[in-house]
Amino acid sequence: MRKEYIYKRFERFWHWSQASLIIFLSLTGFEVHDSIHVFGYNNAVMYHRVAAYLLLGLIVFAIFWHFTTGEWRQYIPTFKKLKDQLRYYSVGIFKNEPHPTNKSALHKLNPLQVLTYLSFKFVLIPLVVFTGILYMLHKHIDDNSIVVISNIPLDSIAIWHTFGAFMLITFLIVHVYMTTTGETVTSNIKAMITGYEEFEPGEEEEKESKKKPTLAS
Repeated sequence: MRKEYIYKRFERFWHWSQASLIIFLSLTGFEVHDSIHVFGYNNAVMYHRVAAYLLLGLIVFAIFWHFTTGEWRQYIPTFKKLKDQLRYYSVGIFKNEPHPTNKSALHKLNPLQVLTYLSFKFVLIPLVVFTGILYMLHKHIDDNSIVVISNIPLDSIAIWHTFGAFMLITFLIVHVYMTTTGETVTSNIKAMITGYEEFEPGEEEEKESKKKPTLAS
């Protein structure tokens, strides 16, 4: 097994903080909708708003980090081996076939993950954030008579925000399931805690190791 440092410190902090905030926002959001009763309605509204601002701040820092470190390149889409990746997740993974793509610090995501995370970052998160901001500021904006916003019914904003929230929860559930498809059930989660991931040596690595002279030779 070879070990490689894949996930940087801020990357791990961002990952777990974002997951925690999304889960907490879901809980408080359910209480605002009167689906559960944990914190009390008034507290749930306050906690939901505070968590939302924390998530916005985290997003800003994450964008800054991606562009200053060059990590944004991880999300450049490619269709190379996309079909192989789809086949692996639908069939190959159940036959214990080898993974069609190799992970490294420079290429952390396979082609399907890139497209999925792009959708998450450029469609799902903006939908939830934009509708959430409109939802929080709607009455204040109405008081200021800003026609552009006041013409958007609050019910429509709430529906789209709730839809986005349910899509986030769905993404989180699928994401947790996919973390169990590594070398072991917990290897991917462990990697996101320590930063290091272990890999079986690939064919090229095995060839190179065979070429290296031994002490006996």
